[in-house]
Amino acid sequence: MAGLVIVAHAPLATALQAVAAHVFPDRVAGLVAVDVLPQWSAEQAETALRTAVEQAAGTAREILILADVFGATPSNAAQRVADGTRWRLVCGVNVPMLWRALCYAERPLDELVERALSGATQGVMPASVQKPQDQPLHCVPNDPSHSHHQQ
Repeated sequence: MAGLVIVAHAPLATALQAVAAHVFPDRVAGLVAVDVLPQWSAEQAETALRTAVEQAAGTAREILILADVFGATPSNAAQRVADGTRWRLVCGVNVPMLWRALCYAERPLDELVERALSGATQGVMPASVQKPQDQPLHCVPNDPSHSHHQQ
């Protein structure tokens, strides 16, 4: 089973860990969160992440690191830590990605990465429909006795 490490701007990593524990309490043993504080240097973020990865590696031989925003301090630190073989990095973490990673943590790392990515992209969708312009909310039938005419 792969270990999972979330690295994000504080308090997002801890919040995502709490969401994971809420829904999958039996699967969060190998999940470690690193909240990168605003005053931390890049070196401090990397040191904290290395400690977290070593902690997660205690129970797993492969690690998936989930970072919040590509190019920001958490993902930059993760890029220096991830070796690309046993420790992989995926940026843009969201709740569907995390849940999918938890559900498939026993799969090989390459497949786990694909499952996490598909969870992230399939979890983002429009959930409401915009009202058509210049039309009433409720259609009124064409009833000549009420003077509703369609042209």
